Amino acid sequence: MNGAVTPRWIALWPALMLGLFFLVPFGIMISVSFAQRDAGGFYQPGFELASYARFLAPFFARVLGVSLAVSLGAAAICVLLAFPFTVFLASMSRKVQTRVLVVLLSVLSLSEVIIGFSLSTLLSQTAGIGNLFYWLGLIEAPRAYTPSLFALMTGLCYLGFPFAVLVLYAPVSRLDPEVVEAARTMGASAPRAFMGVVVPMLRGAIVGAFILVFVFTLGSYLLPQLLGRPEHWTLSVHITDQAIYQANLPFAAAMSVFLMLVAMALVGLSSLAARDGGAA
Repeated sequence: MNGAVTPRWIALWPALMLGLFFLVPFGIMISVSFAQRDAGGFYQPGFELASYARFLAPFFARVLGVSLAVSLGAAAICVLLAFPFTVFLASMSRKVQTRVLVVLLSVLSLSEVIIGFSLSTLLSQTAGIGNLFYWLGLIEAPRAYTPSLFALMTGLCYLGFPFAVLVLYAPVSRLDPEVVEAARTMGASAPRAFMGVVVPMLRGAIVGAFILVFVFTLGSYLLPQLLGRPEHWTLSVHITDQAIYQANLPFAAAMSVFLMLVAMALVGLSSLAARDGGAA
């Protein structure tokens, strides 16, 4: 008995959803970015490049530099911590691997608001780890570690680390241990076998994890406000500031378009790296 034939129009449903919930808002955002700013806090439809011309101003260069530096730093720390952790995790029993992965998934289920306020309390002066350091005699008096760049990087790495592990886990678990053993048999030390064999074989996965965490942290909005100072705010925070508090919707839309294009380009690079890694 032949199975029921799926109607062809069902294939149009994902395309319709993509156009309705992504392409249409993205097109509206592009049109607003070319509009003329209104002194009353709105905008007038038109076509001018004033908002994009502000990309050449020192303000945008400073904001972009801070956003890129924070995101690159968080992505690098997450990958540097997640890669050896994942290699060590893959060497454990399946039961232990399952439990660790469940814990990582539970971290992803937490709201960014909960994580932000929890870390701000943990790093505060009244109820934070400064009191523990003072009790241990490591510091002379309790102190607060937030708001600061350290607190912001801690929060971003806390959120990005599970993503990096989950991206790396599948390629690492499929790695043939005999390859490393062959390198050791030929006289390579454990660190040299790790850096000369394991890392090159997983280069695509490492690049993919780095780009994923970078894109994720680049769009972070709440943690920079809760844990960082104004000079540590990312591009997403400044977009909201321009749209709501500065009443400059065209410039906010232009920055949003820029952020979206950067994220899409990096996702494309991640897909390309994963494909090349799979081919290798």
